[in-house]
Amino acid sequence: MAKGTREKKSTKRRERRSVPQGTAHVHATFNNTLVTISDAEGNVLTWSSAGRSGFKGSRKGTPFAAQVAAQAAGQQARDMGVQSVDVLVKGPGGGRESAVRAIQASGISIKSIKDVTPIPHNGCRPRKRRRV
Repeated sequence: MAKGTREKKSTKRRERRSVPQGTAHVHATFNNTLVTISDAEGNVLTWSSAGRSGFKGSRKGTPFAAQVAAQAAGQQARDMGVQSVDVLVKGPGGGRESAVRAIQASGISIKSIKDVTPIPHNGCRPRKRRRV
């Protein structure tokens, strides 16, 4: 390459793909709620969280914050052509039900709801008991 000449960077454009069927993963912890919508193979189409939606601190763990996050993810998925999803809910947080309702309210039909919270079958020894 000669001095003073610049090679143009090839930018990779994200192709708009139409995916009619997908999977919505709702990870509801006590502190935050993450909503991820993927295609049938598991490739992420869009995601959102309560923190990404503008909530900070302890308000991220509220059901309303989960609802706003799920609406944002559902709207982006609708723009990509997603019409129906299977919902996988994980975690004990307060945003479990409100996130599922918000996905349905955004115009995506829900085919099934499955709880995939990991439960130990007497695995690791738990931490010491919390005293308040």
